[in-house]
Formats: sequence, C-alpha cells, structure tokens
Amino acid sequence: MNRRYHLLLSFVLLACSAMSVSGQSQMSAQASGPAQSRVQREVMHELLMLPYYNVFDSIAFQVNGDTVTLLGWVTQPVLKSDAENAIKHIEGVSRVDNKIDVLPPSPIDDQLRLQLFRAIYGFPSLEKYSLGVQKPIRIIVNNGHVSLEGVVDSQGDKDTAGIRAKGVPGIFSVENNLRIGS
Repeated sequence: MNRRYHLLLSFVLLACSAMSVSGQSQMSAQASGPAQSRVQREVMHELLMLPYYNVFDSIAFQVNGDTVTLLGWVTQPVLKSDAENAIKHIEGVSRVDNKIDVLPPSPIDDQLRLQLFRAIYGFPSLEKYSLGVQKPIRIIVNNGHVSLEGVVDSQGDKDTAGIRAKGVPGIFSVENNLRIGS
C-alpha cells in the first residue's frame, strides 16, 4: 500500500512539474483546436526530456499559431540552444523565438542554490516535492536574488517555501512566484 502511495505521489508531482515547465504562459496560449493542443503537449514533452534541465532552471513557453516562444532562465548556455533545437523539429512549428535568459556564472550563486535546495526540499513539510526526477519547485538565483517558480499543492506550502528561502543567509531578495495547483 505504501509503495502504491509513493508511485501515485510521484505521478502527481511529475504532472505538477510538467505544469511548471510550461508555466502560466501555456495557460494563456490561444487555443485553436486539436493541432494547437498537440503542439503544446509535444513542446512540454520535449522540454521535460532535456538532459541538462534541472531544479535550478525554469523554462516556460507560449504557442501562437506555428510560432513557439520560449521564456525563462537556465544556468547553462547549452540548455538554451538544446531547448530551441528540440522544439523546432516538432511538426507544426515553423518558428521558435528563444527568449530564454542564461544566468551569469557565479560561484556565490551556485552556493546559494545548494543552500536553497537543502532549505526547501529538506524541510519536513516540503520533502514530498523532492520525489521524482523533475522537481516542481524551481529555484532561480541571479546575483543573489531568488525567484521561486513552479507549482505546489497549497498556500501553506507556497508560504513555507518562501519563508525557507528568505532564511538562507546571503540572499538579497526572494520573489515567490509559486502557483497553487488544483
């Protein structure tokens, strides 16, 4: 029974992380039938399958006709180009507008990322989000400024993640952009 619960929880968290990948941008994409929906699903799948995509990256997208706009932040330049290359081969996509920002390399930011990861995913009430390959809470650090992106189960989890992030020494600011999933 306990194993079934963990498998179900892993599936739910993977679905939440898929929502995190597409972010609010996908929700606002204009719906124009099954072809648009298929393109959105394929874009989301391709982004989730990127080999270097991790908890410290956040990629969102918008689909408008045959154009896909990529948005977000990544820690490695190769991830920006990999995302674009994966998307432009999808049937029905003729143009990719890559607006992903590459975060500047910084040993201090790297230390903060690890401290934030431990503070958030190591906290007992948030440990459930650490299951699965793609983590639903994305931690973006840019020159000491933190942005939390993704999806959580409740307002309490959102608030807890924000409080845990603000408690890490060396952080200049925290922007809690976590959304509450349904």
